[in-house]
Amino acid sequence: MAKAAPPVSAVDRFATAVTALAGASDSLPLALAVSGGSDSLALMWLAAHSFAGHITVLSVDHGLRLESATECLMVAGLARELGLPHHTLKLATLPPGPGMQARARQARYQVLGAWCALNRVPFLLTAHHADDQAETLLLRLRRGSGLAGLAGIRPRNILANVGVLRPLLDWRRTELHALLPTHWRPADDPSNHDPHYDRTHARALLAREPWLQSAPLAASAAHLADAEEALCWAAERAFASRATPTATGWRIDIEALPIELQRRVLAQAIASFGSCADGSAAFISGADGSAGLTSGADGSAVARLVQRLNSGGSGTLGGAWAKAHTQAGIMFWEVTAAPPRKISQADT
Repeated sequence: MAKAAPPVSAVDRFATAVTALAGASDSLPLALAVSGGSDSLALMWLAAHSFAGHITVLSVDHGLRLESATECLMVAGLARELGLPHHTLKLATLPPGPGMQARARQARYQVLGAWCALNRVPFLLTAHHADDQAETLLLRLRRGSGLAGLAGIRPRNILANVGVLRPLLDWRRTELHALLPTHWRPADDPSNHDPHYDRTHARALLAREPWLQSAPLAASAAHLADAEEALCWAAERAFASRATPTATGWRIDIEALPIELQRRVLAQAIASFGSCADGSAAFISGADGSAGLTSGADGSAVARLVQRLNSGGSGTLGGAWAKAHTQAGIMFWEVTAAPPRKISQADT
């Protein structure tokens, strides 16, 4: 059994963050996503001293490395040491191909969310922290993401009607590591050091550049998330006042509407017709809590269509057809369902 305990200040800081994010009493059941890395072990260590009796620890055996099953067993043993119930969830074999990390992450969240929903556990806690947030911001900047992407990892989002909470977003990685009992031996995923992954380069950049600090970068992401929330609020009201339902779709008044709100209002109209198989014209929420317009985090496909419409043109996207009209010198957009795609001999 572990004899030490985290500092009272750390326990109180953690408990306050969880309670604020849950928006409810601390008596609700909680699930923890614990992989065996030091960050998630710190999450388990803090939670065990904050919400004892209300916690279930979940580990996912993703099968991508031979060590994953052993790591789940290690987490199970440490959970027993703390008197916490533990379950290992098996991930179905993922087919090889590009974007393996992203697909595995999405699959992990799906099985975690499904377990929580089945067992009526309303909240799943993950160990994302300030350094993760800083790395995410750098990656999004490199890709030219818009505001939604730059807002980074959200403190809270919804997955299969389960609240995913990230109470450690204002903690540094070093703070979390320092909390762990000395006899615990966290797992080290070699992909964290693999130069094939962009996140590895972002992590290395933060480590070698002392002027580039994770905490202020994470704070900037939080400010951008506040701005994104404000824009979402404005976009909802713009859609309510500017988009008029018609017999076949929508008429959108864009007079004096800023470009960013034009994009969001158009995306909402298109989403009402459903989206393409690749989700190319809808608001999405990522498994890591990020959100934004597709395609790409900055909605580049929607942005191109807005540009075409403002030039008086038309286009199809996400199962919808949009066309610009001018009446009495005022432009408006017509958005209807796209006509069925003609099947050519090449398609058969």
